[in-house]
Amino acid sequence: MIAWFTKNHVAANLLLVTLLLSGLFSLSNKIPLEVFPSFETDMISVNVSLLGSTPEDVEQGVTIRIEEAVQDLEGIKQIFSRSSEGSGSVTIEVESGYDPRELLADIKSRVDAINTFPADAEKPVVALAERIRDVIAVTVSSVYGEKETLEYAEKVRDDILRLPNVTQVELSGVRDYEIAIEVSQDTLRQYDLSLAEISSAVANSSKDISAGNLKTQGGDVLISSKGQAYRKDEFANIVVKNQADGTIIRLGDIALIKDDFEETPVRTRFNGKQAAFIDVYRIGPQSAIAVADDVKNYIKEEQSSLPQGFELSYWDDDSELVKSRISTLTTNALQGGILVLALLTLFLRPAIAFWVFIGIPVSFMGAFIAMPIFGVTLNIMSLFGFILVLGIVVDDAIVTGENVYTHLKTAESGEQAAILGTQEVATPVTFGVLTTVAAFLPLAFIEGARGALFAQIPVVVIPVLLFSLIESKFVLPAHLKYIKLRNQKTKSSKFDVLQQRFADGFENAILKYYQPILNLALRHKLASVSLFIGVFCIILTMITSGWTKFVFFPRIPSETIKVELTLPTGTPFEVTNKYVIDMSQKAQQLQEKYRDPDTGESVILNILATTGGRGGVSNSGSVRFEITPAEERESDIGSSELASEWRDLIGIIPGAESLTFRAEIGRSSDPIDVQLSGTSLTILQDVADHIKTRLATYPTVFDIADSMSDGKEELRIELTDQGLALGLNRSDVAGQVRSSFYGSQVQRIQRGRDDVRVMVRLPIDERRSVADLKNILIDTPSGGSVPLSHVATLSAGQSPSTINRIDRYRTLNITADIEKDNTNMTVLQADLAEYLDGLMQQYPGVDYKLEGEAKEQRESFGSLGWALIFVFFIIYALLAIPLKSYMQPIIVMSVIPFGMIGAVVGHWIMGMDLTIMSLLGMLALIGVVVNDSLVLVDFINKKRSEGGAIIDAVKAAGASRFRPVMLTSLTTFIGLMPLLFEKATQAQFLIPMAVSLGFGIIFATFITLLLVPINYMLMERFQGWFK
Repeated sequence: MIAWFTKNHVAANLLLVTLLLSGLFSLSNKIPLEVFPSFETDMISVNVSLLGSTPEDVEQGVTIRIEEAVQDLEGIKQIFSRSSEGSGSVTIEVESGYDPRELLADIKSRVDAINTFPADAEKPVVALAERIRDVIAVTVSSVYGEKETLEYAEKVRDDILRLPNVTQVELSGVRDYEIAIEVSQDTLRQYDLSLAEISSAVANSSKDISAGNLKTQGGDVLISSKGQAYRKDEFANIVVKNQADGTIIRLGDIALIKDDFEETPVRTRFNGKQAAFIDVYRIGPQSAIAVADDVKNYIKEEQSSLPQGFELSYWDDDSELVKSRISTLTTNALQGGILVLALLTLFLRPAIAFWVFIGIPVSFMGAFIAMPIFGVTLNIMSLFGFILVLGIVVDDAIVTGENVYTHLKTAESGEQAAILGTQEVATPVTFGVLTTVAAFLPLAFIEGARGALFAQIPVVVIPVLLFSLIESKFVLPAHLKYIKLRNQKTKSSKFDVLQQRFADGFENAILKYYQPILNLALRHKLASVSLFIGVFCIILTMITSGWTKFVFFPRIPSETIKVELTLPTGTPFEVTNKYVIDMSQKAQQLQEKYRDPDTGESVILNILATTGGRGGVSNSGSVRFEITPAEERESDIGSSELASEWRDLIGIIPGAESLTFRAEIGRSSDPIDVQLSGTSLTILQDVADHIKTRLATYPTVFDIADSMSDGKEELRIELTDQGLALGLNRSDVAGQVRSSFYGSQVQRIQRGRDDVRVMVRLPIDERRSVADLKNILIDTPSGGSVPLSHVATLSAGQSPSTINRIDRYRTLNITADIEKDNTNMTVLQADLAEYLDGLMQQYPGVDYKLEGEAKEQRESFGSLGWALIFVFFIIYALLAIPLKSYMQPIIVMSVIPFGMIGAVVGHWIMGMDLTIMSLLGMLALIGVVVNDSLVLVDFINKKRSEGGAIIDAVKAAGASRFRPVMLTSLTTFIGLMPLLFEKATQAQFLIPMAVSLGFGIIFATFITLLLVPINYMLMERFQGWFK
């Protein structure tokens, strides 16, 4: 094949053009852009609303019944449930290897078969987690109230939904509409009515009824009764009762009908004004840039017709982040490519350097062809894969080009030189590429929350390497055959002189430095090996002595800073809102502090404050603000410093259960997360208090919280003997109380795009006190009514705000944040685990697990351990096959530990901590460092086959391979250099992997040129003893 393509340059060129055009087509039409890759979550959710119910009622009536129904299904990895006031949710994690859609059908069938849900429970919603990502948030703010703001926001929402590239939006930051029908107890007595009768009258009257067809000669005519009410006046006209004297009592005569917002308080303010948000999403392969551009164009056009007092703007624009980060990494790739081309041109003939470099875009286009097949987008991780492989991809072409050029000096023709030169190195080069592929392959199978993130890298790198192999064997030789040796009689240009100086410099380095050192090392082989081992041990102490610290995943500064406040459950909305306003004002103080007096622009852009939420949550609130991107920021202030200043300004909030600051992205879990499981919430809370006290003793641990709040105060209803004697039961009494206070949902009507509940209840003035509760009328089976206090007693208690369960056990999580720069997480986790082991002995029946980052670390390291074994075995096999030896692969692989040591030294030089990305870089390094060793050992074997002493073959191979070995290593390092010094915030977590690969390959190269020849000689001596 090599000879055929070399002789048929038309076929080679057609292959080149086909790859280039196919890659460009795929890049422009099939590969979406995004910052971070999005994934299918393999989670199935079951949600049930049980309005007005306590978390314990939801747990007993909903979540436990769902758990029991599905727990024996095959393919379930774990079951999570959450019971809160008015709703319950069960989330099922699908075991790897099972089809989530098939399991979804089984779960839906089981849930639909449950017939023991409470009567007031709404229909369960069973769904597979959808691949959906937010793109941009549109803000509608005004000087008016909530109703006016919402009405205009709804118009904006409908307009945006009609845009060509927009398929899903959500209106947020506002309350839902509700029609409340309120009737006082005095009125009920006056007309001898009950709330149940009013609910029944509304349900029976407010509906459309189809009565069939009228068969006429002209055709069928539909017969129907249109009675569905949608507005306040339509409900007011409903007949509730006909009096004996013929008087008709209509709903409007006896009830206060309010067509307004639900009672749950919510307050959203954007830069100090009443606001509503339209969150715009993209689904599946939709382009974030296309979606955001449509929205921004709409906002620009709408400005001219904005009503007075309204403002329309956007923020949280993910597309700008996409463009910025993609541009940053693309620039890094281009800079690296230019540096690689410059380096190649200095050490190779310009024509050879050019055709070697052409292999980069050709191989990249091959990867673009493969990316849509594997569902990979163009994102930070996949682009990083391109940068990572930028210098590696030319290694096979460099070795091939060097060897072809060598053969040009002795071959009869350029074509013969191209064929012989390519074929001579085809075996070691091919297997060298395959070892690199083998090293990157395990990255695709790392488990844990970040495993899918890491998998983006090999899906890019491996196709690039394989296509580079195709290009260097079938396209490159067809062009190298036209290379001519430089005519010595021709006058040299300035560039030729410069290039000759570099070539002479290499030759001088070989003659003056490398060969004397190699000769010395070969004379003192055991002493040299001992020296290498000594250096290895010394540098290894850098990790154990703390010179280089390990952090599982580094902090990635965010351009949005957020604080979340949680007060005790039941805290009045007004109290929570007061603290939220104060936090917002502190953010405004920071905004003014960092405002440039010349331009009037501040580092802090927009401030969003939200108080309360749906589901009756009045004790929580949040404030967040945007800051300018790091590369556009004139000030050196970072997000973590701003968050720290904001924390100091806010200070301590009395009674706050948690006050959490977030100034980073990519964080999928807490640094410290202790999960307790058991049957008693009281015991779990007691254990949690001990753990929180312990965590508070660590000076670098902060934001300590647990997932259990104290809950609302609760009044428990117990029937008296008198109540039982009247034929009442607890379920009936509780249901009547619920209908009176929370309300009875009579209907849910669709009004435009709004889902509106119709509720029947007592007026708010009759639902304020314990006395009101005692005085509500309870209907008896005999037809009379009595006050609640006559048939039941009330006792005070407390209900948990939420109940979490995992695999049918109640759980409670204690979480905390740490100062990563000042914390040795390994030491802290070990100390905490020792304390927890002792604590659990005092509480039989309570178990704990370290979740959060500790869990991610366990999963990742577990799969990394197997990956390391896999990589070493595969690489050994790939080396043994071309070398036809069981022992020589050990010589080649002997440089691997020194590459890893070089990676550690690189982190120390760059002032960086080791991270999981550093370890992945070391894993990839394994496949790269053996390539030079393989080529060196292969040449030693070839020299030996030509005859002569082993020592001469070793020295000759070292001298002849010095130039390509150094060149391949330098191109790898040079290609990574722009990224090593990148300042963009979202690229920082990638740099440790580049450091491991770049510094590891440089360090290993110098070791390779000495250690491999020494080990080759030692191995021959060792084998000689047994002959």
